[in-house]
Amino acid sequence: MRYLITGGAGFVGTNLAIELLAQGHEVVVIDNYAGGRMESRVVEGVTYVEGDIRNRADLDKAMVGVDGVFHMAALPRVTFSVENPELTHDVNVNGTLQVLLAARDNGVKRIVFSSSSSAYGDQEVFPLQEDSMVKRPIAPYALHKLIGEHYCRLFALHYGLEAVSLIYFNVYGPYCDPNGAYALVIGKFLKQVSEGKPMTVCGDGEFYRDYTYVSDVVNANILAMTKETVGKGETINVGNNDPKSVNDIVKLIGGEFESIPERPGDVRYTKADITKAQELLGWNPTVSLEQGIGILKKEWGLE
Repeated sequence: MRYLITGGAGFVGTNLAIELLAQGHEVVVIDNYAGGRMESRVVEGVTYVEGDIRNRADLDKAMVGVDGVFHMAALPRVTFSVENPELTHDVNVNGTLQVLLAARDNGVKRIVFSSSSSAYGDQEVFPLQEDSMVKRPIAPYALHKLIGEHYCRLFALHYGLEAVSLIYFNVYGPYCDPNGAYALVIGKFLKQVSEGKPMTVCGDGEFYRDYTYVSDVVNANILAMTKETVGKGETINVGNNDPKSVNDIVKLIGGEFESIPERPGDVRYTKADITKAQELLGWNPTVSLEQGIGILKKEWGLE
């Protein structure tokens, strides 16, 4: 097959591209490198198209002969969206609509959309279940992802474009970007420790997340693209089903830490109900947080 990964020069996209090539597929990536260029993420054998998902001409160029699209391109992070609501809406919502339109018009069979657990917002009942609770986003980025889920469902309903939305729960692993104010916490902590600096913990550190290793997320994406049991606009949680706090991560990595102010828009607790992923995709997480951090500590030379 020939697959397009939007935002494929990013963290999850790079891991996905490597696995798709290993399985013998052709891979095209479209990316505008808004998050910067990282040479370590250049995968030999991938065709890279520099372009913007809001630009239809760029998308049409990238989608020639494509069988399926993994739509991962976004301006991510909750806090960044709070600070930049107009820009992030343009990329995350208008860009997603353009990707769907281009996929429909270029004869793409299926699109797999990367959504986020932040779309659930603050909930009182756990684990988070895709179809039985009202999602209440508390940040623009979370709302953008929820809109994307609904757009995918509507394109499957009205235009015959098969679609699946995967709701990620805090992905981590190789090729994550540890730099910047909005870096994912595990990568950021590893970088700080490797530089002899204290880990910076937001607030009291009692923010629980369902940290999910990137290879498990890659596997879920490929199953969502290939399984005949899905394609009608389903939303499917992809989580480790074992929430850990930021303080737990500090203990697993080991080292000094210091407290900094809490970030706006962050929810306190998330836990994924993965029953739907198990039933529709035959998917289960295979890497625990302890195992995953152990792998990364070795890569960073911290063991």
